[in-house]
Amino acid sequence: QVQLVESGGGLVQAGGSLKLSCAASGRTFSDYAIGWFRQAPGNQREFVAYIRWNGESTYYADSVKGRFTISRDIAKNTVYLQMNSLKPEDTAVYYCAAKSGYGVIGYQLYAYWGQGTQVTVSS
Repeated sequence: QVQLVESGGGLVQAGGSLKLSCAASGRTFSDYAIGWFRQAPGNQREFVAYIRWNGESTYYADSVKGRFTISRDIAKNTVYLQMNSLKPEDTAVYYCAAKSGYGVIGYQLYAYWGQGTQVTVSS
């Protein structure tokens, strides 16, 4: 059974940084990709960043490009999202998700989801 557990959320002032973690377990992820999504109240779930488990490719939403960095530690089976220069509009629940096959952005492509971690950026 695949399990994804996010951590690292919290309250931060605008301009600050947070690093989210997504600990994965339950299978071999070598042929999988991990995505980060976020959802603010009243909004649809939004794609944030993507990384293939082998690290060969990464992809970012335009809204976070240059501020967020996705990475993974194979030994720890963990994917990270380093978030810098945070803005109030980054406030949301952040989810990590796992998928196999093609596609990057569509949340429907991801079969496994974590429970989410709250990120709040104050102005």
